[in-house]
Amino acid sequence: MLKIARNVLSIVGIFLALYGLITGNFTLQPFMIFSLALLMLVTGLIEFKKEGKNYGWLFMITFLFLLFVSIQTFLWNYQLV
Repeated sequence: MLKIARNVLSIVGIFLALYGLITGNFTLQPFMIFSLALLMLVTGLIEFKKEGKNYGWLFMITFLFLLFVSIQTFLWNYQLV
């Protein structure tokens, strides 16, 4: 289940990144960062299940950072700050 979620989130992130690069329209960038944050969360959970504690914590810290950046980008793009 987690591997399927990881693959889906990877495809969504790549699609959003390619869309932004090809069209030059970066309005979907917060969604790309959010999908990358979720990808890091899922990958961290997979690492914890495989007993890879060090990498698991690294992915969790990366998830928290990307979540913070995503929220800041949402607020900044939609003038809520």
